[in-house]
Amino acid sequence: MTQIHYISSNILDLSEINTIISQNKNIKLSDESKYLIEKSRTYLDEKMKAHKEPIYGINTGFGALYNVKISTSNLSKLQENLVKSHACGTGEKVPVGIIKLMLLLKVQSLSYGHSGVQLATVNRLIDFFNNDVYPVVYTQGSLGASGDLAPLAHLALPLLGMGEVYVNGEIKDASILQEKFGWEPLELRSKEGLALLNGTQFMSAYGVYCLLKAYKLSYLADLIGTISLEAFDGRKEPFTDLIHLIRPHRGQIKTAERVLSFLEGSELISREKKHVQDPYSFRCMPQVHGATKDTLTFVRKTFKTEINSVTDNPNIFVKEDKIISGGNFHGQPLALGLDYLGIAMAELGNISERRIFQLVSGLRELPVFLVNDPGINSGFMIPQYTAASIVSQNKQLASPSSIDSIVSSNGQEDHVSMGANAATKCLRILDNVERILAIELLNASQAIEFRRPNKSSILIEEFLSAFVKEVPFVEQDRFLHLDIEKSIDFIDAYEVDFSEIYMN
Repeated sequence: MTQIHYISSNILDLSEINTIISQNKNIKLSDESKYLIEKSRTYLDEKMKAHKEPIYGINTGFGALYNVKISTSNLSKLQENLVKSHACGTGEKVPVGIIKLMLLLKVQSLSYGHSGVQLATVNRLIDFFNNDVYPVVYTQGSLGASGDLAPLAHLALPLLGMGEVYVNGEIKDASILQEKFGWEPLELRSKEGLALLNGTQFMSAYGVYCLLKAYKLSYLADLIGTISLEAFDGRKEPFTDLIHLIRPHRGQIKTAERVLSFLEGSELISREKKHVQDPYSFRCMPQVHGATKDTLTFVRKTFKTEINSVTDNPNIFVKEDKIISGGNFHGQPLALGLDYLGIAMAELGNISERRIFQLVSGLRELPVFLVNDPGINSGFMIPQYTAASIVSQNKQLASPSSIDSIVSSNGQEDHVSMGANAATKCLRILDNVERILAIELLNASQAIEFRRPNKSSILIEEFLSAFVKEVPFVEQDRFLHLDIEKSIDFIDAYEVDFSEIYMN
């Protein structure tokens, strides 16, 4: 039986979204949400019967055309034209997983009764979500200020029977929806097009997707870094709680605790060491990885607020009998958060590459480039190059988008957030960090075999046992691209318990 998540005024957080997506739950409006949506729509209809003055976006044009009054007979056409004219995205297609989040978050935002949409419109978005029908959306076109106009226009087009959709994983013309599901194209009423297009659901969906991935990679950076520590014959004293309690950053303490838990029962970490200190990339994992964890906590708070907010414009306040035009669609909080997240995650890749470099350097009785017969075999010389090139690309990608702006709509929209660019860039950084960690795991797994017969902890040995089934020990030079790809696939498929890796 399909599980159902009810859309309501209850706080929607990252862990709940992960549950909805991972368990493939359907969504449905609560009675509370239905009431609020219908109340708002009824109020707007009654208001427009008696109100002859201009109300932005309801009986006026949009953006720089805000002074153009629209006749009552053309209000529906105005909203349809808005959706069609703004669907001018380009570039790469947005991943389906993010489009699904866009649908969920748009429904959530419209459910509070401040947007004036029809109940039928929200229910059709829910139909899309529940039937795995995903509008084709493009990555380029949003300035992250007047809402994510172009991406959300593409999200809304299939409501009108236009645009393209993914059905059963294939891209089809949206006209197929009437034939396949019996869904007649909707006729948008006053304000509805603007409610659908104004909003931050493109940035928010990317942010949620990136945060879920970032928490997983943060955990794996700790685990893979610990394996590298073992392979490098490192020391565990830098992870002792006494050190971290006198500089008690939360992420730092958490990282040290986690590394020690990974090492519990290890023969390798307990054996006598010939060296007094380890390089920073090993010794300072709590401080560096921990700073990223603290960033995740901050960014998570920002997005938790955003996904439980109303971000279209104008906003309807039934109790106060007001319709107010404001700027809740502006993505500046998200742009800053996404930039911060990208920078913090890039640092996990940065320190990971440094551990790779140490492992292949022929130090501490490890063979140079981690291979027997170095010289005739190049071993793991060039995977470090690959990691280094990705790290440098991330440094370039981590240049913040949020400090940029550009004037649009004839000067009416004179400051924008560029949060959409920050969003797509952040995901590229995360994908790169995944590749770097995969290369570190490849190196660490190889290096630790030179420490045999000594063993690491049960947890690490079980993890490595699963890994070497996919990527066995390199006896002599072979086509390492395939090994890197298999290592990436291993990390991507690795399941983590999010209730354990979130810092609540």
